Amino acid sequence: MKILEVTNVDFSLHHFLLPLMRQLRAEGHDVIGSCAEGPLLGEARAEGFRIIPVPMARSFSLKAQTRAFAALVRLIRQEKPDLVHAHMPISGLLARFAAKLCGVPCIAYTCHGYLFNQPGSLARHALSFTLEWLAGHITDIYLTVSQAEARDARRLHIHSEATPVGNGRDPQIYHPDPSARKRIRASLGVPPDRVVIVAVSRLVRHKGYPELLAAMESVPGAELWIVGERLSSDHGEALEPYFQRAHGVLNGRLRMLGYREDIPAVLAAADIFTLPSHFEGLPMSIIEAMMTGLPVVATDIRGPREQIVQGETGLLVAAAKVMPLAEALNRLVQDQPLRAKMGTGSRQRALSLFNESTVLTKTAALLTKGARLRLLKRKQSAL
Repeated sequence: MKILEVTNVDFSLHHFLLPLMRQLRAEGHDVIGSCAEGPLLGEARAEGFRIIPVPMARSFSLKAQTRAFAALVRLIRQEKPDLVHAHMPISGLLARFAAKLCGVPCIAYTCHGYLFNQPGSLARHALSFTLEWLAGHITDIYLTVSQAEARDARRLHIHSEATPVGNGRDPQIYHPDPSARKRIRASLGVPPDRVVIVAVSRLVRHKGYPELLAAMESVPGAELWIVGERLSSDHGEALEPYFQRAHGVLNGRLRMLGYREDIPAVLAAADIFTLPSHFEGLPMSIIEAMMTGLPVVATDIRGPREQIVQGETGLLVAAAKVMPLAEALNRLVQDQPLRAKMGTGSRQRALSLFNESTVLTKTAALLTKGARLRLLKRKQSAL
């Protein structure tokens, strides 16, 4: 079966789609990837995957989206896939409508979060819901990463058979690693006994960085490592003023590590993970931290509340609030036995619910079974 996986940018393909592409290819399928061109596509191409660039734009610019849609139509007509599997809100809409126009036998979508559940104007919410409702009714296989989004899809009549598949990471890659802890700390000049809080994400406002930086002013017993960068496709409020102020106020307790390829080792070197986002799908970064045996402090929003058991594997706090975040971080900073207990619980829960192999096997089975049924029906109707 020929499968076209479509997402918005190279970051998404590299971090979210590539494991599924490997799984589908291992099962004997011809798998092609498509997204905007970018440096993070190198690994997929080195593994022999064809990655065909499309000028995706993460905005509501009509001109940009028309250009991307036309490119997708050309690509689908050229490749003639049996299955188009789309991801992310805007690229997911474009790919599904293009696939329908081109007569693709099976159209699938994985929802990583709805735009109409994010902060925005009433007009934006109405537009995004209407488009998703229309796209849902031409989607044959509708998957979601979280339980909440599957419930939304069914409740709002977007798709009656929306199925949550979750997210997963490899426990052989993400795990407690004393040697990595020692190595990373030594390379950064961090003493073995210093408590380290780590955040891993793109540097965008909705990840809660202004609140986190302000909260750290009230957490004197720890330092904060921030791993990630601002993508060229990201938009919204700039964070530079917040980071500039924090560097002055925190007196060396803030380390900006930038984009890292050794995330498993960096996580193993930390003591607490935090992600104070305003909205999420089902964050991979929390799964990675849980696999590594870290207690997690996150916001009580859809996604994280499916991952974290309050008081057992981490702490959930109100979104966009500084003091509850500071209090939760301080509680863990000051209580090493509690960190250890929650960290053990985190890894056990991650192994049970978020094992990458299990998630990929389930997702691939849903996609291929659904596509085969659609192909069979098409052949029968042609007789």
